[in-house]
Amino acid sequence: MDKFWDTIVSFFQQSGIAGFFVEGGWKNLIMIAVALLLLFLAIKKKFEPYLLLPIAFGMLLVNLPFVGQEIFRHGTKTVIDAVSSDGVITASHVETTYEGLFGFLYYGVKWGIYPCLIFLCIGATTDFGPLIANKKTMLLGAAAQIGIFITFIGAIAIGKNGLGWAPEFDAKVASSIGIIGGADGPTAILVTSKLAPEYLSSIAIVAYSYMALVPVIQPPIIRLLTTKKERAIKMETPREVSKREKIMFPIIVTLVTVLLVPSAAPLIGCLMLGNLVKESGVVPQITETLSKTLMYIITILLGVCVGCTADAATFLRVETILIFVLGIIAFSVATACGVLGGKLMCVITKGKVNPMIGAAGVSAVPMAARVVHKEGVKEDPSNFLLMHAMGPNVAGVIGSAVAAGVLLLLFA
Repeated sequence: MDKFWDTIVSFFQQSGIAGFFVEGGWKNLIMIAVALLLLFLAIKKKFEPYLLLPIAFGMLLVNLPFVGQEIFRHGTKTVIDAVSSDGVITASHVETTYEGLFGFLYYGVKWGIYPCLIFLCIGATTDFGPLIANKKTMLLGAAAQIGIFITFIGAIAIGKNGLGWAPEFDAKVASSIGIIGGADGPTAILVTSKLAPEYLSSIAIVAYSYMALVPVIQPPIIRLLTTKKERAIKMETPREVSKREKIMFPIIVTLVTVLLVPSAAPLIGCLMLGNLVKESGVVPQITETLSKTLMYIITILLGVCVGCTADAATFLRVETILIFVLGIIAFSVATACGVLGGKLMCVITKGKVNPMIGAAGVSAVPMAARVVHKEGVKEDPSNFLLMHAMGPNVAGVIGSAVAAGVLLLLFA
């Protein structure tokens, strides 16, 4: 009988349930609750479901006691870089290693493979026609990226304010937080995985949460910074863009941006290759594969791997709360800078540009452009701004990639 009870007790001690009763087990319960909330938002509210759903499920898995050791575990090892002639180690560094099912798949995040492949797929689904037809809207896409650098400065300043509770963010972490303002999930993940991997789960979840909340966050900012008259401005129908222009565009953008910012080559190169594949029209099967099958495969791998980094010890800390606050500031400032850039362009063109389209300069495609269009329709049901807003919207994709390249060039 004693042996029977010993077996029962041994089984219980090795079960995940027992993990909730050890020291710190309550933190796992909190993270499981957060994961369930994110699953609810993804499934019921449809907040960025394609990525939020796998992120939330990965978070759920890794926070079940003892399960994380099987599917995602990480450690460190010392790598020898140089040895002298007499066998003395002269240079070495510590490297983080990952094991388990999703641990091995996580190397696609660590090495920047998944984000770049997603950009390849995005390129195959993007029409740069509105941007080519109205090239000056490229400036609005650039204006929106100012929010990234303003938040970067703010994140560094927080640690210098003398408050004991505020963590001190270095330039690498500040870069990863600032890139949230670009409203581009893959870019945020790439920058963070290179500069501040310990904050990857927090920044990825913040970035995609605010992208899903574009229809909630942007309208009040747009209305605050524009007048009723400005919101009602009608723009001229954009010209027809030739196939030759669409083919030449990705080639020219690659040459110019990569020559200026070589570190942006992985993102810009993949984005423009995907677009060239689409616009060339000679490989329709590859275009279809990139825009559908490969996109979904990479998205679920990326989402689950990022979710698996959100264990209780990593996620439940003061820094996470600050990242959420700084994230909304980054996104709001980026939107405001885009609108202010639109107002300046409106003045320069003597009222030919609706300043609202500047809000679409963030990289949330096509959600930001739809928000601008809806705001225009509210003022005048006949005002069609969607195509005009798509110009700065796709410019924002290029702008966020260039901004990421600048940050990586400076701090990687």
